[in-house]
Amino acid sequence: MNIVLIVVIAIVVVLVIAGIALYNNLVKLRNMVDNAWAQIDVQLQRRLDLIPNVVETVKGYATHERGTLDEVTEARAAVANASTPAGKMGADNMLTGALKNLFAVAEAYPDLKANANFQQLQAELSATEDKISYMRQSYNDTVMKYNTAIQTFPAVLFAGMMGFSQRESFDAVAGSDVAPRVQF
Repeated sequence: MNIVLIVVIAIVVVLVIAGIALYNNLVKLRNMVDNAWAQIDVQLQRRLDLIPNVVETVKGYATHERGTLDEVTEARAAVANASTPAGKMGADNMLTGALKNLFAVAEAYPDLKANANFQQLQAELSATEDKISYMRQSYNDTVMKYNTAIQTFPAVLFAGMMGFSQRESFDAVAGSDVAPRVQF
């Protein structure tokens, strides 16, 4: 009888340890997803901080491009006002398109392209765009690991009960692979 009791206790201990390890792994992965999103959010904020300076610089040269400038300003406000990751993803895709249009307009103004302030701002925005792109990729990789972990056995049996739910990837907006067309 003693041996049976010891075996049962050992099995229960192993199951408890496995459950704790499973839960801790899911928490770690969820936190990694949250951190990856926070890194995107930091870069989005950096871009939002740079945009007013770019718009003001362009205004001095391209006064008749009011529609493009308004589009950038509205898209920036949409990103700033979005409260959910999904909302920010959608608004960010709109802002990316508006910035492409803005820089396409800037190409038509040689004096603006030669302006040192504009060149610096454009370089900073370009570097920030690269960081955002990298962070999106990192976020999507982290989301994939997390979603895979909660959808595979044995976690799939307990993940929902423990409050772990699937996360959305950061998807590109349709048509973002097409260069903007600017007509004068």
